[in-house]
Amino acid sequence: MASAPNDQASGAVIYVADLRKNYGDFQAVKGLSFEVKRGEIFGLIGPDGAGKTSTFHVLGGVMNPTSGTVAMLGKRPRDARKQIGYLTQQFSLYLDLSIKENLAYSAGVREVSEEQYRERSQRYLKMMDLHRIQDRLAGQLSGGMKQKLALCCALVSTPEILLLDEPTTGVDPVSRREFWDVLAEVAAEGVTTAVATPYLDEAERCDRVALIYDGVIAEMGPPKELIAKLNLHRLEVRSGDNTRLESSLRALTGGGPVSDTQEFGDRLDVLVADVDAGKKVLADQAKSLDLPPPEIDVSEPNLENVFISQLKSGKKELGKFSEFNFRKNDDLNPDVVAIGADQISITFGTFQAVKEVSLSVRYGEIFGLLGANGAGKTTTIKMLCGLLTPTHGEMTLAGEKSNLRSSELRRRIGYMSQKFTLYDDLSLIENLQFYCGVYEVPQSERQEKINWVLDTCGLRGQEKLLAKSLPGGWKQRLSFGASTMHQPEILFLDEPTSGVDPLARRQLWTLIRQFARNGTAVLVTTHFLEEAEHCQKLAFMVAGEVVAQGSPSEIKQSQPGKLLEIHVDDRQRAAKVIRGELEAWRVAIFADKIHLNLDDPDKQWPLIHEKLENNHVKVVQARPIRFSLEDAFIGIVQRASGDR
Repeated sequence: MASAPNDQASGAVIYVADLRKNYGDFQAVKGLSFEVKRGEIFGLIGPDGAGKTSTFHVLGGVMNPTSGTVAMLGKRPRDARKQIGYLTQQFSLYLDLSIKENLAYSAGVREVSEEQYRERSQRYLKMMDLHRIQDRLAGQLSGGMKQKLALCCALVSTPEILLLDEPTTGVDPVSRREFWDVLAEVAAEGVTTAVATPYLDEAERCDRVALIYDGVIAEMGPPKELIAKLNLHRLEVRSGDNTRLESSLRALTGGGPVSDTQEFGDRLDVLVADVDAGKKVLADQAKSLDLPPPEIDVSEPNLENVFISQLKSGKKELGKFSEFNFRKNDDLNPDVVAIGADQISITFGTFQAVKEVSLSVRYGEIFGLLGANGAGKTTTIKMLCGLLTPTHGEMTLAGEKSNLRSSELRRRIGYMSQKFTLYDDLSLIENLQFYCGVYEVPQSERQEKINWVLDTCGLRGQEKLLAKSLPGGWKQRLSFGASTMHQPEILFLDEPTSGVDPLARRQLWTLIRQFARNGTAVLVTTHFLEEAEHCQKLAFMVAGEVVAQGSPSEIKQSQPGKLLEIHVDDRQRAAKVIRGELEAWRVAIFADKIHLNLDDPDKQWPLIHEKLENNHVKVVQARPIRFSLEDAFIGIVQRASGDR
């Protein structure tokens, strides 16, 4: 490796020039070059296998580069490790130690003095809202709490650089927002952060991002600039038949006014270069299909639109996969309730985990069940699919109200659990053959279904690989294939895209919609609110109860007050000032802007504006924006939690 440049001379805390990393004949990283300045939050985003984790291993001093120049604080990464906090994809905690013991161990390894440990540990535990439960074992924490504790452990030595490799995978939206607020706070104190994430909505909180594909950087810059550079507009379209309209538009995509089309639960997202031309195409296509004129709202593209457009411009394959060969099933009536719950409750000892939940999912419908970690979603799913018997209430499953554990009924159900459901020590082909047997796939169809799964996952030719050797995203895709190759009429998906990159996520949701169109009733849980938009109906759970139900659009439109986006000259100071006036959840930092959830903006905003000016914070711009599903979710959850 070439000599490292001096940190002060280059002006960069992280300096990477022509980084290459090979594993034998395979080149994982192919000449990356970028710099990260002090106090900057820099995002590295891309699909599975793009080279993100290999890059982080080199930056963290875990591996040496094959060639190129890498400097951390002007030193070789291995020599700077004491000044680097590194969160890997796997939990780096000791599950049989308490929160306090994990933190003390990390401080000892990093040679933090006793006095510094006492001051820093209390500060970061309070910042993460973990100080009240310091004696709880790490193994008893939710996924979000574990990640916040892992961040505490990384910060206790006051590192100058944070390396975070997919730190919020499996973390609920409330905890994820709190996690990013902490990153913004430590960045304001001069800590430099490099983060890899599959969630492009949270990548928009970075100061700059690099889009990486196949080991090279395709695009780099602030999210706002990358979105503006796209020169496209996003049309949110609602018609009498979104599926038919989407199919018609797809034939036009890429050649003319329509750049991209994606179907969501109750709308289409259509990217166009010219709004008027795009509206005309939509009106013409709807008319040709004998549909009424569609409702069209114009909105800004997002970072996921940039990501997909960049891959298209580079002639990359956008989730190509083989079609599933569906057997015709005329018995699935869309007017019939496939999954039903009438005030079901369950109690474990003295703890009531689920309280009088009622919902219904019809054949052909995609229903989303959302909630923070510990809200009762997984317990509810286990009752609905017959794995747990409710203490009270009545359930309906595929028309049955009793004997829900019968083997005949189970053959009609597909279930993908939160954790990887396959066997690590079996090969891919052995796992798929096992599931063919479990679900009694006819012998004449087994090889065809196995080939479909392998082709969909991009794993044809890798059949003998052990399942444990796969990256998380590929494991999820393989698990989905194993859960669906028997063509279930009811499908339960518990966080199916956790850790899956944007490209694979789009592919999986295309498959989920195909199953729904063929009549399968789908109930899905997710922590990724952007993908919850794919559901036709949603239910939000808090502390075991359903507190809101409706379509994504209905839920967003039902929010009280307004969402205000403000640009200021000092975002961190502004956030601290505003949090002195509002509850913390009402304030969220997004890169160079702040979102405020205000119940009475006409009254509240003038007072907040005055407070900011009195604290020497200049407001550059303030404008109302529409609620995202994440904003709506957090508002509903926090208000409901406050009422308990």
